[in-house]
Amino acid sequence: KQWYQRRVRGQRAKSMKFVDGLMIHTGEPKRLYVDTAVRHVLLRQGVLGIKVKIMLPHDPQGKVGPKKPLPDHVAIVEPKEAESKIETPYSTCVEKVAPEVPQPAAVM
Repeated sequence: KQWYQRRVRGQRAKSMKFVDGLMIHTGEPKRLYVDTAVRHVLLRQGVLGIKVKIMLPHDPQGKVGPKKPLPDHVAIVEPKEAESKIETPYSTCVEKVAPEVPQPAAVM
C-alpha cells in the first residue's frame, strides 16, 4: 500500500493511494507482519510525503518474515485410518435368566 500526499499547483493538498493485494490493519499480526516507512521530500512547490506499507510473508525459519502464522490460518488434517479393526466387542452380552419363584403349596 502506498500513500502520496502533496500540494499540487495551488493551496489545496491532494493525496493518492495505490493498493494491491491483501493488507491487515489491526491487532498483533499487524505489528508482526506489516513493515512501514515514511519519508518527506522537500520540493520547490512544497513538501511531498510518502508512506509505504509492505506486508511480509510467513516464513517458518523467520529470516524473511515472521515465524508465527496468521491467526486466521486453518489447517485441515485428514483423519487417520484405523490400523486394527476390532472384530469382537469389548463386552459380551450374557442372557439373564430370571430365578424361578417357588409356587405356594396347595392347602388341603
